[in-house]
Amino acid sequence: MSRMTWEEQFLHPSEEYTPIPFWFWNDNLTEEELRRQIHDFAEKGVMGFVIHPRIGIPESIPYLSDTYMNLVRFAVKEAASLGMKVILYDEAMYPSGAAKGLVVQGNPEYASRGLKMVEKSGAERLVLSDALGEGDVLVSVQAVKKSTEGSIDPADSVLLYPVEDTVSLEQLEGEAPEWTILLFIETFSKGTIRGIHFGEDDGEPNVPASADLLNPAATVKFIRLTHERYYEWLRDEFGTTVIAMFTDEPEIMGRRHIKGLKSWTKDFLADFIAEGNKEQELPLLWLDSTNGSASAVRAKYRKAVQKRMTASYYKPLSEWCEKHGIALTGHPAASDDIGLLELFQIPGQDVVWRWVAPENNLGLEGRHSTAAKCASDAARHRGRRRNLNEVLGVCGKNNDWNLSAGDMKWYLDWLFVRGCNLISPHAFYYSVDGPRRFNERPPDVGPNNIWWPHYKTIAQYIKRMSWLMTDSRNQASIAVVCKEDSLPWRMVKPLYENQWEFNYLEEKLLTTAGIVLDGSIRIAGYEYTMVLLEEGDELEPETVRFLNKFKEQGGAIICLAAEDGAKGQVDATAVVSDVNGLVSAIEPYAAPTVRLIPGHADIRVTHVIKENQHFIVAVNEGEVSYQGSLETVVTGYTELWDAWAGTVRPVHPLPSEAGQRVQLDLERRQSVVLRIDPSRASGSDQAPKPLRARNAYVLSEGWSVREHSLPAEPPAIGSWSNTAGLEHASGTVRYSCAFEWDTDVLPERLVLDLGEAYEIAEVKVNGKEAGVVMWSPYRFDVTPFVIKGENVLEVTVTNSLANRIDRLQLPSGLIGPVTLTAFE
Repeated sequence: MSRMTWEEQFLHPSEEYTPIPFWFWNDNLTEEELRRQIHDFAEKGVMGFVIHPRIGIPESIPYLSDTYMNLVRFAVKEAASLGMKVILYDEAMYPSGAAKGLVVQGNPEYASRGLKMVEKSGAERLVLSDALGEGDVLVSVQAVKKSTEGSIDPADSVLLYPVEDTVSLEQLEGEAPEWTILLFIETFSKGTIRGIHFGEDDGEPNVPASADLLNPAATVKFIRLTHERYYEWLRDEFGTTVIAMFTDEPEIMGRRHIKGLKSWTKDFLADFIAEGNKEQELPLLWLDSTNGSASAVRAKYRKAVQKRMTASYYKPLSEWCEKHGIALTGHPAASDDIGLLELFQIPGQDVVWRWVAPENNLGLEGRHSTAAKCASDAARHRGRRRNLNEVLGVCGKNNDWNLSAGDMKWYLDWLFVRGCNLISPHAFYYSVDGPRRFNERPPDVGPNNIWWPHYKTIAQYIKRMSWLMTDSRNQASIAVVCKEDSLPWRMVKPLYENQWEFNYLEEKLLTTAGIVLDGSIRIAGYEYTMVLLEEGDELEPETVRFLNKFKEQGGAIICLAAEDGAKGQVDATAVVSDVNGLVSAIEPYAAPTVRLIPGHADIRVTHVIKENQHFIVAVNEGEVSYQGSLETVVTGYTELWDAWAGTVRPVHPLPSEAGQRVQLDLERRQSVVLRIDPSRASGSDQAPKPLRARNAYVLSEGWSVREHSLPAEPPAIGSWSNTAGLEHASGTVRYSCAFEWDTDVLPERLVLDLGEAYEIAEVKVNGKEAGVVMWSPYRFDVTPFVIKGENVLEVTVTNSLANRIDRLQLPSGLIGPVTLTAFE
């Protein structure tokens, strides 16, 4: 492809890469308002949506009724007329699998179930009918001897067999009081889901019952009620306008289920045993073992649950979607359930509740910090083009409307640099009428927020980065081996902080789809020469054999010692006792393709190849700017692409020992892309002389308020939330100031810096638009607009809605100091 073609694809990407937001249908729906909002989306560059029925829909629009389906069909047809794409949502409201309780209605046996353990003293006479409730099924009765610490030795457990509603203790040795009788009873979990009408939310009288997702018959009914219903009304749009069906964090036992239960269903004991457990080991799902086997039993139990969930729920959904020309998308209940993404045509995850965030290292620490790589690496190793992330749900600082545009940009970059390429903002609200709507999983991140007038910039940024991360392959040479239901985060934190690229590789995929060749592991076009392991993980025997073969051929295996001192099963190349020593242990066996000089723990980097072009994405996840250089092993013609500004410019790399290096300056909340074409010469190795700040002028006087939408007059400079009557005001203020420029010759560059401003600032100089900035630093290049003589500066600032809606008192308005700096 020619250079211009690459530029055009980046600057004007296909609408395929549009954000596809959750659209909360949460009020009385009308065709007129649906049409207006759909066209409003399109005008802002949002060319798709997920139809998400949400609490607040009136009872006059029953879920899946003809009235409801007519509105769905209208919205889909309107989207089709504009070339938009639609993802259907399979529930009302979530978690998925119950069809708003309709699966259980008429089939009470399809209600979600679980396993409970009931303890009885061996001295008591045990009558089973006294212990079993309606719908309960006795799975096992066992006698155990508890240690003083409450643990047991499963080898000493005795299976008891009831006779005529009673349990006999005659088969036990020793006095009856020495024994504890354990009953394992399959029971209804009493779980629920959130409904779409008032009165159907958690704990409310009409809350819908959750379904037994481990029961294939329940799934068959779920598909008949939902998927077939949508297809009946929209068959002509399937595979064209309708591209996917979204299943949302299905919970096996439902929300608010009886505490203490374990996921279970009819005849699941056979699944439990088939994974290598024994019936006598059921107590270890609750109790510890004196022989240390409890963790292994629980791991095999979880594996049995995942297998059953895949077979009974995800597989039928996936097959139905594929048969009907659409993709299964959505995500499991847990942030690191990577194995359950096996059958998703578009694997997904979500980032919610500010469990991931810019502060307190939440972008790197904890199980939720793996959510982005969970979806992207599941897609990589299964050959899926796209992976989705439902992002920004309840990501305000206090689970409220206090989500800034700058933090929204942080979340997007956090996803992109980890390989995500289909963004589903959570959520655009149909209505914010009344507290039950505007306070239901806030904030609205679209039409009802302050950045909506500028959303086309945001949408275009999402499209450019999604295009870049699609049909490209990251250059990771390190595989971090993981379980199907857990992704290690402790050992990958230093990799992120030192710009070492890696991919998570599931143990199951490693041995079923991977091959060892010439000292590397090859899978789905990826090639790994190094494996990282946490020693505490219990590996399958075939995994151990596979990794030993890998090492024998020259591959490197680096293990992080378990915190509890457990020994690994693999003969490692090196074992690291402290995670901080991991990078130095890696360096003798591998070299990164990208290196920062100097290094910086807040900069994230990914190196991807798209056709024959190399792209280096660099993201600043910190709060201070970075200035340094970026060294790459790839050399060639190099450009700097700015996906936010929509600019492309050549840069002048300098030769380095590893290859070449370029100057890298990253402001807070900034990301850049380096494009390297190795088939072309790099051009001049003489970098342009950097501009230096010569003079700075403080514009501290002469400010006035020209116009505002507040209930009282704000100050000309300073936070208006400190003004009486404006403590909780949200709105927009237009400020004005005049300044003199008294020389004929302008400097090469003039930069206006507003200092502090909260939170979206628009600048005009002499009536000409100089730009919009949504986060700090609030800097504007005003060189083209300043003239000799008097210049009029206008600054329009809009503050957070959290002040009004959540009664917060966040800083608001233009605070300054405002400076004008000349660079030459």
